[in-house]
Amino acid sequence: MDKFLYFNELFSLYGKLLTKNEQNIFSLYYEENLSLQEIADNIGISKSAVGNTVKTVETKLTKYETTLRLLAKTKILEKVVNENIDAKTKAEILKMLEGR
Repeated sequence: MDKFLYFNELFSLYGKLLTKNEQNIFSLYYEENLSLQEIADNIGISKSAVGNTVKTVETKLTKYETTLRLLAKTKILEKVVNENIDAKTKAEILKMLEGR
């Protein structure tokens, strides 16, 4: 899987567990596709501080996924739901996923 896609998917699941600063820098780097230098210039910190934060966030997101496996479970559930199963079973699975 593409690194940017992978970390964006992890961020959508675990982003709220990060500090506001980490969220902001991650978003600028991964979602806005700004360079480390552009981010540093925009928020007034060094390029190395931005790079360190990006690495820290990547490490945290990877650790969260290794522990909780939400992305892996989501992929499995998507596969199950998208396979050829009867409508009643699919509805029951979706109901469980929605917490009803």
